[in-house]
Amino acid sequence: MHIKYTISVIFIVALVIIEKENSIISNVLLLSASLFTAAQHNVSTDLSSHQHVNHHLENWTQPIQQSASPASAAGGRKHILLLATTRTGSSFVGEFFNQQGSNMFYLFEPLWHVERMLTMETGRTNATVARPAYQDVLRQLFLCDFSLLESFIEPPPEDHVTTALFRRESSRSLCEDPVCTPFVGKVFERYHCGVRRCGPLNLTLASQSCLQKEHRAIKSIRLQQLKTLRPLAEDPRLDMKFIQLVRDPRAVLASRMVAFSSKYDVWKRWAVNGDLPVDENEVRKLKGNCDNIRMSAKIGLNQPVWLRGRYMLVRYEDIARFPMRKAAEMFEFIGIPFTANVEEWILKNTRASKEVSGVYSTQRNSSEQVEKWRFSIPFKLVQLVQKVCGPTMTLFGYKFAENKDMLTDKSVSLIEEKTFL
Repeated sequence: MHIKYTISVIFIVALVIIEKENSIISNVLLLSASLFTAAQHNVSTDLSSHQHVNHHLENWTQPIQQSASPASAAGGRKHILLLATTRTGSSFVGEFFNQQGSNMFYLFEPLWHVERMLTMETGRTNATVARPAYQDVLRQLFLCDFSLLESFIEPPPEDHVTTALFRRESSRSLCEDPVCTPFVGKVFERYHCGVRRCGPLNLTLASQSCLQKEHRAIKSIRLQQLKTLRPLAEDPRLDMKFIQLVRDPRAVLASRMVAFSSKYDVWKRWAVNGDLPVDENEVRKLKGNCDNIRMSAKIGLNQPVWLRGRYMLVRYEDIARFPMRKAAEMFEFIGIPFTANVEEWILKNTRASKEVSGVYSTQRNSSEQVEKWRFSIPFKLVQLVQKVCGPTMTLFGYKFAENKDMLTDKSVSLIEEKTFL
């Protein structure tokens, strides 16, 4: 069994070295990944499990269907990808597009299914396999084709109908007519629509609804490197706009320690005990996250030919302080109207009381959120983040706290007023 694992991994690496961006190799990589995943699960599965895995393999190796309507014939259709990491306010900003109106088709974290399927037993995703998979799934979704995504949904959809789409309720387009089919009382759907009761999601109807919309937007926290999305930017069928959302890494850490408590036990112990034992793995992950965000942003800000006019960097702190202004700037950058629906949603959701604000809520008192982290994280942790993520903080205009008093002094701003062109 270990030999099978080794052969799969070597095969994947060899293919990547030969030709990273070849679409055929992309599909072969997906097949290799599926074989690797299947090998892990086959240790203790029966015949039905083998048949279930084979069902995925057949779907993953199908040739990708191309859209019959190129962007040039779509009358100015925009394809928007909101890039972020966890706890940077991406769900909040994603709602700007979700609330835009009847001419926007918005999807919330569809790549969750891809990551879940490709995640190995160690709890990590093989980046070599994930990148081409992410590219292909995104391209298909922007072209309103859900067939490739279906291959990653567990359990597999039956006749293109699923009860397992992640956070379906976060997409208005998937909870309105004609996608909202009559409610089926005996069928359990974990992520069912909240505003109205609908039957299981029919992905054929979702595809038809998507094709009828003027613009399409997707939010994802699973894409770390902007350069890997170059094939999307250069696809003549798409008019891509990339918005990268960033946040002060000190605030991100403080927020993650609350939202993902069990995964940040080490950091919480450091915070409680007051000393910082060396844990190279945790520090390495923090540095890797900061470096990836910085490198991605530098590519975007340098405006290479393939990204010219397609990239915008937005800080969470600017949105929290000036939500209406920043939202209007984003819509102007994309080239679509800033509707009254979005304006109304922003007004309602930036003045929330403490009673309705939760860890995953999109309702918040936005001005309070900017400074909140400064009073919930020990200065020693702040020092560590500043040491590891210093270049990233400098690029994005986050000032260093020189001492504990400066950290907790509200009269001292840690945000440099900065414009990103």
